[in-house]
Amino acid sequence: MNNLNSLSDPSLHIDKRIQVQDSKLVLQNRLRLKTTIDCVKWLAMQACAFRGHDESSESSNRGNFYEMLKYTASINENIAEVILENAPRNAKYTSPDIQKEILNILATRVRNKIREEIGDAKFCILVDEALDESNKEQMVIVLRFVNRDGFVQERFFYVVGVDETSAKTLKKGICNVLTRHNLQVENMRGQGYDGASNMRGAWNGLQALFLKDCPYAYYVQCFAHQLQLALVAAAKDVPDVWKFFSKLNSIVNLVAAELADMLASGELATGKGANQSHSLQRPGATRWGSHFGAVSKLIEMFTVAQTVLESISKNGLNNNIRGEANGAYNSTKSFQFCFLLFLLNEVMGITDCLCQVLQRKSQDIINALDLVSATKCNLQKLRQDGWDAFIGDVTSFCISNKIDMPNMSTHYKEGTGHSCQQNDNITIEHYYRIDLFNAIIDFELLELDNRFTERTTGLLVLSSALNPVDGFKSFKIDDICSLASEFYPGDFTQVEMGNLRRQLKLYEYDVFNNPKFQNLTSLSELCRRLVETGKVSIYFLIDRLVRLVLTLPVSTATTERAFSAMKLVKTTLRNKMEDGFLADCLVIYIERELARNIDSNSIINDFYSIKNRRAPLK
Repeated sequence: MNNLNSLSDPSLHIDKRIQVQDSKLVLQNRLRLKTTIDCVKWLAMQACAFRGHDESSESSNRGNFYEMLKYTASINENIAEVILENAPRNAKYTSPDIQKEILNILATRVRNKIREEIGDAKFCILVDEALDESNKEQMVIVLRFVNRDGFVQERFFYVVGVDETSAKTLKKGICNVLTRHNLQVENMRGQGYDGASNMRGAWNGLQALFLKDCPYAYYVQCFAHQLQLALVAAAKDVPDVWKFFSKLNSIVNLVAAELADMLASGELATGKGANQSHSLQRPGATRWGSHFGAVSKLIEMFTVAQTVLESISKNGLNNNIRGEANGAYNSTKSFQFCFLLFLLNEVMGITDCLCQVLQRKSQDIINALDLVSATKCNLQKLRQDGWDAFIGDVTSFCISNKIDMPNMSTHYKEGTGHSCQQNDNITIEHYYRIDLFNAIIDFELLELDNRFTERTTGLLVLSSALNPVDGFKSFKIDDICSLASEFYPGDFTQVEMGNLRRQLKLYEYDVFNNPKFQNLTSLSELCRRLVETGKVSIYFLIDRLVRLVLTLPVSTATTERAFSAMKLVKTTLRNKMEDGFLADCLVIYIERELARNIDSNSIINDFYSIKNRRAPLK
């Protein structure tokens, strides 16, 4: 009778029993894989290493990944029953390959989210390069765009290892990344690079290559970046200036270390009030304005610096220090060093005001561009009319500090003075005035022209007409229409150009008097307000133009933050990381607010669909 009842109960049939067992096995496999996914996600979002030095079961510390699995099991009995030693050998989901596979799926999902955010919008690329912990060149790619809600976004997208840094190689690497994610170069509306890096020439070449493919991918000077560094780099194109900065570094390093001790012991007088001697400023590679500060401070403390160097050359700790100090002291006694010290102080003093203005968070574009023109005019005036006054100041300084003055009318001897080394029969005055004074100023003017081209300046001036600050005081219909027709003809048809003017006239009366559009502080805030109030459907052409202007690069700070993140991810102990693994770790760490919201079940489904798995997950 019991057997008859069993046969009549469908739930006890063998096919049902097998189905129940299969369902239970799938749930166990999914729970095990989900635990691995959660651990991988957490470690990646915290920039933590995955593996340990000894991952064997006998190890007291198996590395972050295994230790996190063990901790998870200790607080959840259901998980403890299916992971590590309780997992089948063919489906543990703990191997390094599985970890990287899951990481790649998660990173791909993050990039797909960014791609969905961009949609059909135009975008801008922000690119920079740096050496990683293994001294390999890494190129960071950041995408700037305006999302559907009117918010400006700058998303880290990829880091690419490059074997060489020519413009063609960089472009190929960028285009490969964009094509892989269906981002067309034709939709690029801006380029941003670090113009102060050693790759200044390569970036300039890269701009030109992209402009050939897309003439509307405008490059705009990074206002938040240090222009002074680029100007110093341009000046160093003159070999004698490069030598000067090498000597300056040596002088500052020697004096700064000794000066505090000499002041404390009373060997040097500190002076009174504003004339107190403190220390020389080191010209840092990335510290803003430090080169100008170092030059001007050395002029102020020249006598003190010479006294310190002379003391070190006699009483230094060892021969190396004494020899270096003696060489530095002799440099300060040369006319050429003093000449360059005064010249760079003069040139960088003219450009320093512009540099400080361009670093401000709130930018008044019109005033900033006026200051660019004024800076170039002052440099040009110094070149044409400033020689006599300048050489007079240098001469007075040299006389007061007992530095020998050369006879400017005598023949200039280059190198060791041998006839084979002489290129031209020139005087010393010709060398200092033409080869140094004029050449350095010309390099600075060329750098300013390259960074603030006539076309870029025109773009920024016309763009300011859309700015809503101070009750839309810069609003000019003609300038806005010129902006669309001259700089974005590919984004507006001829019919839309006419409609844009009509929308602007209506917009002027409607929006200016609307309480919801009062006290706006930025163009991005205007874009969001158009979306919030629904007026984007009325003034859709104005909205399109506003979004194009907002897409222009403002700063390369996002790429700099990416390199800071890379230092946390690729450390000395993890310097063998592959490029793909590094790129996946970085996108999850930097864009962790996107990664955090990715559902683990969707990752399991992607993991299962990539290839055949031994253990069932569905």
